Amino acid sequence: MKKGIHPDYKKTRITCICGNVIETYSTQEDIHIEICSSCHPFFTGKQKLVDTAGRVERFQRKYGDYRKKRAQDKK
Repeated sequence: MKKGIHPDYKKTRITCICGNVIETYSTQEDIHIEICSSCHPFFTGKQKLVDTAGRVERFQRKYGDYRKKRAQDKK
């Protein structure tokens, strides 16, 4: 491998908005994330809506509450 062309590999702190701090190694010094394994719905089993650019609101406006519509259609 050529010397001097690779970035430095240093100790890094990854901080989640839930307060969880993970220490690892990376080329970046400090990393801030929104979701980690401590607060992600897949690992916790709790439902949490992660809204990116209003997608959930747009979906709800477009389709409304599909459960109510389905119940009305069956009657």
